Amino acid sequence: MSGENLPLDRILQGDCIEVLNSLPESSVDLIFADPPYNLQLQQELYRPNMTRVDAVNETWDHFEDFAAYDDFTRAWLSACRRVLKENGTLWVIGTYHNIYRIGAIMQDLGFWFLNDIVWIKTNPMPNFRGVRFTNAHETLLWACKQKGARYTFNHHAMRQLNDDLQMRSDWLLPLCPRPERLKENGRKAHPTQKPEALLYRIILSSSQPGDVLLDPFLGSGTSAAVAKKLCRHWVGIERQENYVRLAQERLDGVEPLSEEEAVYRVGKPRLRRLPLGHLLEAGLLAPGQLLYFRHKRDLAAVLRADGRLLMEGYDPATIHRLGSRLMNGSPCNGWEHWYFEGEDGDLHPLNDLRKQLLDEEAG
Repeated sequence: MSGENLPLDRILQGDCIEVLNSLPESSVDLIFADPPYNLQLQQELYRPNMTRVDAVNETWDHFEDFAAYDDFTRAWLSACRRVLKENGTLWVIGTYHNIYRIGAIMQDLGFWFLNDIVWIKTNPMPNFRGVRFTNAHETLLWACKQKGARYTFNHHAMRQLNDDLQMRSDWLLPLCPRPERLKENGRKAHPTQKPEALLYRIILSSSQPGDVLLDPFLGSGTSAAVAKKLCRHWVGIERQENYVRLAQERLDGVEPLSEEEAVYRVGKPRLRRLPLGHLLEAGLLAPGQLLYFRHKRDLAAVLRADGRLLMEGYDPATIHRLGSRLMNGSPCNGWEHWYFEGEDGDLHPLNDLRKQLLDEEAG
């Protein structure tokens, strides 16, 4: 099945488990889930000035006990796993009230964790009673369907968002800002509306334009609004009629980016595949020459006439395979990780020679 069999760009009202089980198997690329947190609030919360805190006390967040919550969690996660593509990923957000129970169930179902992200709130709600630390973060679990799955991660897009530095797993972002906050009768329309900045990172990092995002707990519609803006398809599931109406009104006002504005596979330009031996044949490298790993002169290998590298303690290998072994099995692009000594005495990446040869062939 493919996304064409899905009710794309629609909010489906109903119980998330029933609706998920009605959707085609292996049909969505990305799932974002913001399930009930099971906060178990026993009483109203008040500020020091005795004004009531607008906390989460809706019936959808009430469960009889932990066993009932676990049964619910196992059911919706199983249904999500069925509709997720083999190369798709799942994001789940929660707090200490529920995220550890959810994480254990995810592992029991076969999901493989890729990261846990800590969303650090710049403006969290204080602990008004002063009996605990202020809860200033939420946790996101990012997982694929099984270990070794090929999944989407737009690494270079995340670097560009982060001033050309590799993005870390602690995200410093504010709560939903006032201009985004949906209101009804002067009050928050949804108690746990997420900021668009949070979903922007998730969707941009884990999907491509045209992919399908599914949100089984759509709520105020943040995930669908950001997906639409970034030229992704979306499917939202929501049980509460008032939330369906609010989210639809919000989505009706979202304009997708143009093709020029949208981020399409942000990253370095892909160069044509080229055997390292071509550089030897062109005289840009020479047999017996030393190549240096990751700009370190104490990690040198000898270039063999057939383009393989010789290093003490390792079998002859390609630049990619030997680099991977030196990185404890992590993927390695040898063109970027191996360096040669130039005429200026400095070390330069092999990729410079590859670009030079490709330019010469094209010119």
